[in-house]
Amino acid sequence: MLTDIHCKEVEELYSTPIVQQTAFWSVVKQKLGDVTLAIDYKSKKSSLYQGTQHDAGILSDLLVILKRIDHRHSIAYVPYGPELEPSEEYQGQFLEELSESLRSFLPRHCIMIRYDLCWESYWAKEKDAVSEDETWQGEPSVSTQELRFNINTVNWNFRKAPTNILPADTIYLNLCRDTNDILRSMKPKTRYNIGLSRRKGVWVKQVGPDSLDVWYQLYRETALRNHIYLHDIRYFKTVLSARAENSLSPADVCLLVAGIDNTPLAAMFLVITAHRASYLYGASSSRQRNFMATYALQWEAINIAKTKGCTEYDMFGVAPGPVASHPLFGLYKFKTGFGGHLYHSMGCWDYPLIGEKYQLFTTSELNSQGYHTN
Repeated sequence: MLTDIHCKEVEELYSTPIVQQTAFWSVVKQKLGDVTLAIDYKSKKSSLYQGTQHDAGILSDLLVILKRIDHRHSIAYVPYGPELEPSEEYQGQFLEELSESLRSFLPRHCIMIRYDLCWESYWAKEKDAVSEDETWQGEPSVSTQELRFNINTVNWNFRKAPTNILPADTIYLNLCRDTNDILRSMKPKTRYNIGLSRRKGVWVKQVGPDSLDVWYQLYRETALRNHIYLHDIRYFKTVLSARAENSLSPADVCLLVAGIDNTPLAAMFLVITAHRASYLYGASSSRQRNFMATYALQWEAINIAKTKGCTEYDMFGVAPGPVASHPLFGLYKFKTGFGGHLYHSMGCWDYPLIGEKYQLFTTSELNSQGYHTN
C-alpha cells in the first residue's frame, strides 16, 4: 500500500491548506521547543480508493511533532494529518501500515503515535446522522468506533483517544462567490450585526508584533471568562513571527484588531495556507458588546481572504450541534450565523507502540493529570 517512505527536510513539506501540516507550523513548534519530523511516502490510487483500477501513483507527506513526556519517553503527535484520506474501508489498513513504517523514524522510547485526524467522521456521512432540529447524532460508543476503525487491520491496535486536542468540528465557508452572495447566505441577524457594526463606527485594522499586548489583554480576558487554557504571550509572538518563506508550505499570518474610537474590542489571528484562510485564534472584550466588533472582525477577515485568492474559510472549532450544554455552544451560535457547512472529523486516534506505558499515559489523561500535547 505504501512505498518509498523516508524523512525529508521540513521545508520540503508540500503545499497544503491544513495549517498544522505545513512547514510554517513546524517552525512554530520548533521555536516552542518541540522536535518535528517530515515524512514523505508514496502510494497507488488502486490501493487507497474503492473502484479505482489504474495504478497511478500518489505522493504525500505528513508532519510529526515529538513531545517529551518525561526524561526518557515521548509521544509522536500528528496534528490534522495525514492529509491523504483513503476510502473508508481502507483507512484503518492504510494508517496501520503508515504507523508501522514510522517506528523506525521515531525515538526508541516513543510510546504511541496520536493522529488528530481531519478525515470526515464515518457517522457524519450516514443517512440519519442529523435529526430534524439539525442536531448531529454523534458517534456511537468507543468500542463500536474502535471495531469499525480496526476492520481490515492486522493488529487491531487503534484506540480512540480519551480526548481530542484540536477541534473535531468546524464550519467551512465557500468563498468562491461574490461578497453579496456570501452576505445573502448568512443568517439575517448576522448580516444585520455586520451592518450595525459599520454604522456604529467600528474599525478593523491589521497590526504587527508591537500590538501583541493589545491582543493578549483581550485574549486573557476571553480565556478567564470562558474557562479555557491560557497560553502565555510567547506562544502568540512565535505564531506571529514564525516564517517559512523558503519552504513549499509557508503561511501568511495576520493579526486583526477591531474597536471603537481608541478602544480595542476584539482581535483574531487569520492564517492563510494554500487556498484556505483559517480563523485560528480569537478574543473579545466583555465591554461594549453592543458595537458588534466580533462581526466586523469576521467580515473583514473574509474579505481579506477573498482578496488573497482563498476559496474557503475555516471557522475552526464549534460545538457539533445546537446543544446548549456544550462548552462551544456559544461559538456554534456565532459561527453558524455566517453560513457555510458544518464538518465533523474523526478526532484523535492512538496507535500504541509500548502497550504498558500507553495505558499509564491514557490513565493519567483521564485523571486530568496527564501531559498537554497541544
